[in-house]
Amino acid sequence: MVAVDEKPCCAAEALRRIRKVDVGGIVVGISMLDHILAEVKAMDLSSEREIERELLKRVKIYNYVPASAEEKYRIGLLREYQKFRGE
Repeated sequence: MVAVDEKPCCAAEALRRIRKVDVGGIVVGISMLDHILAEVKAMDLSSEREIERELLKRVKIYNYVPASAEEKYRIGLLREYQKFRGE
């Protein structure tokens, strides 16, 4: 088993780390989300907008996000972040 904070060695490993998230009413798979949520939580950002920006920036490293859907991704990612923090 690979630790959550390790980067995947290959695409196959990254695929095993996909989590389903509701983005604007459509369920999408986001790779490395648990890792991203933990990293952003550790940054201790104060505003929701900062958190949304950082989440989206990091998600785009491992996943394709269409420019036209970025706002929907921000909302969905913030919701997942709040669940992750137990809010």
